[in-house]
Amino acid sequence: MKAMILAAGRGERMRPLTDIIPKPLLPVSGKPLIVHHIERLREAGFSDIIINIGHLGHLLPKTLGDGSRWDVNIYYSDEQESGALESLGGIVNALPILGDDPFLVVNGDIFCNYPFNKDFDLKESLAHLILVPNPQHNKNGDFGLKGDYIANVAQKMFTYSGIGYYHPSMFDDITPQKAPLAPLLRQLADKEQLSGELFTGVWHDIGTPQRLKEINENF
Repeated sequence: MKAMILAAGRGERMRPLTDIIPKPLLPVSGKPLIVHHIERLREAGFSDIIINIGHLGHLLPKTLGDGSRWDVNIYYSDEQESGALESLGGIVNALPILGDDPFLVVNGDIFCNYPFNKDFDLKESLAHLILVPNPQHNKNGDFGLKGDYIANVAQKMFTYSGIGYYHPSMFDDITPQKAPLAPLLRQLADKEQLSGELFTGVWHDIGTPQRLKEINENF
């Protein structure tokens, strides 16, 4: 299984830090945030990692290279000319590199210890989403769980972690254009084509300078 790290966004809420450095390269515990992902993916057995690049994207290959220092292969899906395509557009644009098998997608601006699984079996689902308890900045949550399935409405709602396993067929007939992923996920949830689970370990959305400061004070 291949993994994709979404790293092309502008990071408006993180300004002025992201005026000079892409958000995934901001330091957490002495190393770029994205390096924590690369190291954990390698520990989980992933060897092929795709990173989409947009805002200040040239700095990611310059910093990370081809991945050989972590014993992985890093491939770049370049969105610098088109402008960041958001999550759905970024994944669709990278499909020629991701291939025909299910793959893992991780947001580049989270910090977590979720146990990535290169052997994850989607079974009959088109995707499997990892949910987390609602943080202060998203108290109403995004999705619920009904058994093993993701629901748009449930008695208890949780936050989408930015981690998911996807089958490429769910993106059939979608062209690479700027678009968020959430509307497609909601459509599939209504059809009971999304499975999911609740993860209660370490997870933080590094979305603002204050959250970055807090994570560096605690880890």
